[in-house]
Amino acid sequence: MLIRQALYEYPAPVNLHIARDGEQALLMLTNPAFDLDLIILDLNIPKITGTALLERWRIGATPVVVFSSSANPSEKDRSLALGAREFVSKPTDLQQFSDVVCGIVEKWAMPEGTVVRT
Repeated sequence: MLIRQALYEYPAPVNLHIARDGEQALLMLTNPAFDLDLIILDLNIPKITGTALLERWRIGATPVVVFSSSANPSEKDRSLALGAREFVSKPTDLQQFSDVVCGIVEKWAMPEGTVVRT
């Protein structure tokens, strides 16, 4: 829900889909009609963890950015080895959290050369 709040005032349109757990995320990702520009994945999700989701789902062209409160270097290394493009630590400050989320969207989901700032 914090990601939704962070993107609420984002200056470009963002169509956000949130999975309540890893099981729902896997169903969404395996649906061929579901087209995504970016996946922001938390490792600490119920039913199927983010790491298990990365192991089960074959990552294609859609960039996956792991956004986690974990500071464990082995989780970062494992996520990247499983195909995540980036591992970003969640800030505890709400404004920094919002800035980081917007930065992830801008870096990975905006067309090249598009810079959105307010």
